Amino acid sequence: MPDIRFYSTLTRGVEPFAPIDPPRVSMYNCGPTVYDFAHIGNFKTFLFADVLRRFLELAGYDVHQVMNITDVGHMTDDHLADGGGEDKFSKAIRRMIELKAAGDPRFASIDDPTDPYQIAGFYTDAFIEDAESLRLRIAGEYPQNMPKATEHVVNHMIPMIERLIEKGHAYVADDGAVYYAVESFENYGRLSGNSLDQLKGGAGGRVAAENQAGKRHPADFLLWKPDAAHIMKWDSPWGTGYPGWHIECSAMATAVLGRDVIDIHTGGEDNIFPHHECEIAQTRGATGEDSFARFWMHSRHLMVEGEKMSKSKGNFYSVRDVLEGGFTGRPVDPAVLRYELIRAHYRSNTDVSVKGMEDSAKAVRKLREFAANARGNASVDVSDHSAVTSFIDALADDLNTAGAIGVVFEYVNGEGEKDPRSAAVMKVFDDVLAVLETQASDDGDIEALCASLDAARAAKNYEEADAMRQRIIDAGYDVKTTKDGTVASKKLA
Repeated sequence: MPDIRFYSTLTRGVEPFAPIDPPRVSMYNCGPTVYDFAHIGNFKTFLFADVLRRFLELAGYDVHQVMNITDVGHMTDDHLADGGGEDKFSKAIRRMIELKAAGDPRFASIDDPTDPYQIAGFYTDAFIEDAESLRLRIAGEYPQNMPKATEHVVNHMIPMIERLIEKGHAYVADDGAVYYAVESFENYGRLSGNSLDQLKGGAGGRVAAENQAGKRHPADFLLWKPDAAHIMKWDSPWGTGYPGWHIECSAMATAVLGRDVIDIHTGGEDNIFPHHECEIAQTRGATGEDSFARFWMHSRHLMVEGEKMSKSKGNFYSVRDVLEGGFTGRPVDPAVLRYELIRAHYRSNTDVSVKGMEDSAKAVRKLREFAANARGNASVDVSDHSAVTSFIDALADDLNTAGAIGVVFEYVNGEGEKDPRSAAVMKVFDDVLAVLETQASDDGDIEALCASLDAARAAKNYEEADAMRQRIIDAGYDVKTTKDGTVASKKLA
């Protein structure tokens, strides 16, 4: 196995990676909130986790990956440690009622637009479809390794809250809500770099500064909120209500992975505080361990044409928007979007642009064309191949995808042209990149049209030949005339 080094947000440095129980690696990834279609910023983070998993498996590890699905209604102000604002499902229900009233065919399967479980189920299915189209391996392990928060409230979240109260890390406030006492955990703030003094003053708007119904410290965060009127609610020792956002991941990570201490926890950089900071405090408080995750790894933000993605700016895109042509003006092959979102280092901002998507399409086409003509048996062992070892070495250096892709194109443009083992080398590359597999299409019909075009041209029926050529182009294909006849290739973006 290669010497692997990852950057740890907790230590703020690159550290040697070694799992607790080799060759098994336990990895938890913060997953989607299913109130809407997942956007490309979400998927930048999810794809980072997928590439990380694929690399570790290529390196010989057995990765047990878990990604949660948050289907419990939470507050709109999740950027605050204690939450706040309106229940997100209230907004989702209002929007669904409007969409159904407008007759939007996408939501025909939803019978009751006021039912949060139906809405969550619909968007969960949509997420799995998107994840499968972008070839996330975890999608093939749904539902066993993709736990839903609603299914873990009673058996895991409530018992964890009870343990925290018993150990003096949590308390019941005057209004009946249960809070985590941040002053009981001396390392609170280490991940994010916030001190309790900073948090007492509001931490730049990330903590509600005012005291709330008996909270002991402004940074104390919600574990359970009694609220019989809440859209989703459960019975608990502290009244009918719902769990705080942070307790969900602590409970599901330890329950599904079966460990109190895990190897890797990932998410977007916006998860560092408050979410992951709170996860560490409550998990360690409940288990008594001196750590929760050995490595905390975070993906940087995604930009669109140099600007932060925002609905108000009109540059907010779901995966489906991009694939269906809402970004570039024409449909995009899922492999192109995947490539665009993974080609930069995960700790650098990714700037998605129309030009970048076009470049990614060219790159994917080049790789596919090379792979189609690759030599030898794809299943032979190439672990000793210099291109493969360079590829792995790049990824072993803090998952340097940009460097690894550089190795791929150096090979394709150089020694790969004459390499008798090129098919096997490309298979190794694609075990991580996952962009060579083409989607099912109507290629049979297109081939028939190409043959008809050639027949029409041979009969000097040029008007009919031109019409057929245009039909092929309108179907999303590039058309070329070769000495062997007309050839059509699917446009990737």
